[in-house]
Amino acid sequence: MDFENSIIIVGKTRLEQLIERFNTRAQARFYIEHAGGIFADYEEEHETFHRALTSITRTVHRYTKCKQVDRKYLPNFLFGDNDLVIVVGQDGLVANTAKYAGERPILAVNPDTQRNDGILLPFTTDTFEKGLTGLLKDRMPQKRVTLAEARTNDGQRLLAFNDLFIGPATHTSARYRVSHHGITENQSSSGLIVSTGAGSTGWLSSALNMAYGISQTFSSFADHSSLTMNWSDDRLAFVVREPFRSKHSGIEITAGYIDAEEKLVIESFMPTNGVIFSDGMEADYITFNSGTRVEIGLAQHKATLVTTD
Repeated sequence: MDFENSIIIVGKTRLEQLIERFNTRAQARFYIEHAGGIFADYEEEHETFHRALTSITRTVHRYTKCKQVDRKYLPNFLFGDNDLVIVVGQDGLVANTAKYAGERPILAVNPDTQRNDGILLPFTTDTFEKGLTGLLKDRMPQKRVTLAEARTNDGQRLLAFNDLFIGPATHTSARYRVSHHGITENQSSSGLIVSTGAGSTGWLSSALNMAYGISQTFSSFADHSSLTMNWSDDRLAFVVREPFRSKHSGIEITAGYIDAEEKLVIESFMPTNGVIFSDGMEADYITFNSGTRVEIGLAQHKATLVTTD
């Protein structure tokens, strides 16, 4: 594929976010140091990121046209058919970008290997140019990653790289009706998590750890087995968080898989504050209030991550 443009996706550093909050660097420094923090850590992290970004941008300019886009503009940014997507930041930025990049290859760079885990960031500033030139010559391996999709009856749509949360925006109970594998019941819980293979070691694993810990504590026959899903698996997994049994709510549907062509169907009974968000981005959500019905299943396309092997 011939790439005409490279779109570099970035997010604000912690220092930049502090300056936005307190208006000046001096005021941000005063706040952090007054609270007992080390402001130099924020400055060093900021400088490391921008050194990496400058190096990457200079390299890109030698091969394609280049445009930088802040993560907050992703929901409304229109990628071109011949755009190459480059992510410079943390793992979460890759997940967030993948929801909007379609099947365009994503070349993800870890700008700070001392601070970032880099699970989704296979390239560094030292290896970036090799990855870029290899991709331009169609010689780099690529990993396909299954995405989850939520579609509501009022036309809202949201993708997820790791997981979807369906529930209340605040710490209250979610009220809804759920249907899965021919079973339908009214439920009251703290919400549902629907996970992709890529997200199965994240929030979903935390829910499983909680269930295992409770089971071990209060049951003598607990059996713990970890959930293993490949990133490209054509299925999703879901769990209901803290389901409550009452006269009006059941607990028969507490977890399961959503295979290809299947849908998890949920109808909201929450008059206000019902939300669906993905990948931990609470600000990027769709509303899920009374009268809204959502179908959750596999997205029609998969994300494409450029890898080193």
